Amino acid sequence: MPDRTSIALYLDRLGIDHAPPSAEALFDILRAHVERVPYETTWIQLQERWTVDQEASFERIALARRGGYCFHLNGALALLLGSLGYDVTLHRGGVHDENRPGGTTMDNHLVLIVHGLEGNGNPGGDWYVDAGLGDGLHEPLPLRSGTFAQHPFTFGLHESDADDADWQFRHDPAGSFFGMAFRAATAGIDEFAERNVALSTSRDSGFVKLVTVQRRDADGVDVMRGLVLRRVGSGGEPERTVDTADEWFSVLRDRFGLPLADVSSTDHQLLWERVHASHQAWLAQQP
Repeated sequence: MPDRTSIALYLDRLGIDHAPPSAEALFDILRAHVERVPYETTWIQLQERWTVDQEASFERIALARRGGYCFHLNGALALLLGSLGYDVTLHRGGVHDENRPGGTTMDNHLVLIVHGLEGNGNPGGDWYVDAGLGDGLHEPLPLRSGTFAQHPFTFGLHESDADDADWQFRHDPAGSFFGMAFRAATAGIDEFAERNVALSTSRDSGFVKLVTVQRRDADGVDVMRGLVLRRVGSGGEPERTVDTADEWFSVLRDRFGLPLADVSSTDHQLLWERVHASHQAWLAQQP
C-alpha cells in the first residue's frame, strides 16, 4: 500500500483534503480525479510500456503527474480509496459498440465498485465508480437500474441478461462509445495484464494508431485525438487542428493538466514526430 507521503501527494494533485469515508467524500474524490488526472495515451507513443501494476500507476499520478487509461486510472484510484478506508473491489468490464460484448472483450476495461456507503440517494450503499472512460462519469452512480443525468450526458445503468455480464452501462449518444458491460464477480489486477499489452503494443490497436487525451469536468469533456482538439458540452468550440509542436504541448499542459515534465526534450521531439506522422496518415485515408 502507498505510504503517507505518497497518499498526501496524490490528494494534493486532486486538490482535496483527507476525509473519512462517506458518500459525499467519494463524490469529491471522483469529481477531482476526472477533472485533474487526464485519460491519456502519450506513454504508448513514447513506447514506455506501462504495466497494470497499481502501485506504479499510483506513483506516476502522484509524483510524475501523468495519467493513463482505465487500468492505470482506476487501478490507482482503487489503491487510493483502499488506503483511505473505502471498501472497493475490482471488476472485469468490456467497452463495446452497439453489438453486445462477447467473452473476448470482457477484459478491456477495469471497473470499480465501492460498497457500504449509504447516502446521496443510494440506501443500498453500493456505487459504480469509474475514472477510466475518458468522457464518462463525473460522479459515482448508485449500483441500481436507472437513468442518470450528468451534464452534458445522460447515462443508463441496468442489470444485464447477457451470459457474460451482470451490468450494462449505456453511454449518451454524444459519447465516444456505445456502452460498457461488467461483471459482479470481483477480479484481480493481473487479470488485465495480457489485454493491456495487446492494447498498448498491437498494430491493430486504436491506442497505438492515434494518441488520445481526454479530461472530464462538470460541464463537458475536452478531447484531443492526434492533433484534433474539440470540446463536447458547455463552452463548446469549433473542432480545430493543433498544428505546431509548441501549441500542442501547451494544450496538453494548460488544458489537460499534462505537463510531461518527466519526459526528456529528446522524447518530446520523438512524441511530436510520431503524433504528427499518425495524423498525416489519418488525413491520407480520408475521402
